[in-house]
Amino acid sequence: MKTGARNSLQAKVTSIKSDEIMSLVKFEVTAPHEMASVLTTESVKEMNLKVGDKLMLVVKAIHVLPIKE
Repeated sequence: MKTGARNSLQAKVTSIKSDEIMSLVKFEVTAPHEMASVLTTESVKEMNLKVGDKLMLVVKAIHVLPIKE
């Protein structure tokens, strides 16, 4: 199956909570992956980012799309 999403993570289902209409499915990411972000150069300079810096990534997404292989 081909998807339009460009970033994908391997994951394991850890819990499912369902009612009649909706279900909440929680996942544990099982494989390390690389992520990327596009920032303004001004932001990079203001944050004084350097290769090797450790930081936290906050992911803001509209959807998480589970694909069962």
